Amino acid sequence: MIEAPLRQAMGSGAPALIEATYNQVNHRGGYTGMAPADFRRLVDGTAHKVGFDPSRLILGGDHLGPNPWKHHAAEEAMHEAAMMVEAYVRAGFEKIHHDASMGCLGEPPALPDELTTGRAATLAAVSEAGAVSKPIYVIGAEVPFQAGQSALPMQSISPAPMPSAGRSRFIEMPSRS
Repeated sequence: MIEAPLRQAMGSGAPALIEATYNQVNHRGGYTGMAPADFRRLVDGTAHKVGFDPSRLILGGDHLGPNPWKHHAAEEAMHEAAMMVEAYVRAGFEKIHHDASMGCLGEPPALPDELTTGRAATLAAVSEAGAVSKPIYVIGAEVPFQAGQSALPMQSISPAPMPSAGRSRFIEMPSRS
């Protein structure tokens, strides 16, 4: 599966974005048994095998947040999410999609925007502290919500001013409304 997008990018001269989701790859192994550093080695090895220029490779972590541990209290789930995010950025993943929109033990399935953004900001601080390369952030949640969940009305959220010499780049996902 990894060879095909690399070969496509080689033919077009474009960069290749290869992503892993929180449940496939995480600090506990995910369902593939791989931590982010293991996945990085797999992708780098495949790139070498097919002759893809590694400088055109972008690794992404998708929906990184407390979802795998949402059956635990929020504090424990967020601790696990922070360890996962740190493992992704330390392995050199650049495209980081924080998603802290899901409720944890004792919380509603869909959280208020203030709580979601606060948790995402906590994860962003972990990314900034551990990043080996300049992160590209995607801000957003499951769109639409998972089956059986109802969406909260989306309120307008104004982004905080970014410092001109900031390390990070942001991509905003479409709203849920």
